[in-house]
Amino acid sequence: MSKGAFALFAAGSINVIAAGALKALYKLLYAAAVCDFERLDAIFFPLQSLGFLLAGAGVVAMLCHRQGNTVYAAAAPAVFGGTMLFVVCMVAGMAGMMIGLAVVAVRMKKRGAAVLFAAALLCSVCMGYLSTRNFAQAAMNWLAEGVNVVGQGALLWGAVSLHRAGLGRRPGA
Repeated sequence: MSKGAFALFAAGSINVIAAGALKALYKLLYAAAVCDFERLDAIFFPLQSLGFLLAGAGVVAMLCHRQGNTVYAAAAPAVFGGTMLFVVCMVAGMAGMMIGLAVVAVRMKKRGAAVLFAAALLCSVCMGYLSTRNFAQAAMNWLAEGVNVVGQGALLWGAVSLHRAGLGRRPGA
């Protein structure tokens, strides 16, 4: 992966991790009755969606562009009130990342990993659908968490499979 593709992927991954950490902090503060810090909850979706877009762009750049020192940038408008931009960013990023990783898996003759990446993408799309449902019932929370665990598990299993097959290792290491 070139420096530019890696920079996009790393920046996106950091955004997604930060979004998850802030959401977890919000839930802990709310559950402990410390406060209802709504801004922590509100920042989750924009931060995560742009993170997935950047990470997906990094994987696509790795596959489609000559691996030199080219750096790409993506940004959302500083002031934006709607959510459709973020939905598009998240779907495009997840699709780019999962389809790109599936292409890498097929090239490495790891078809099982490609199926796992497809399953991770499907679970991510299902999470999008589930996020529009009423979470007042505990069963909906458990269903969403179950789908999330399956999707993240498929992504992890696929990534470990590619790593064991030699992706990401330095020559001679």
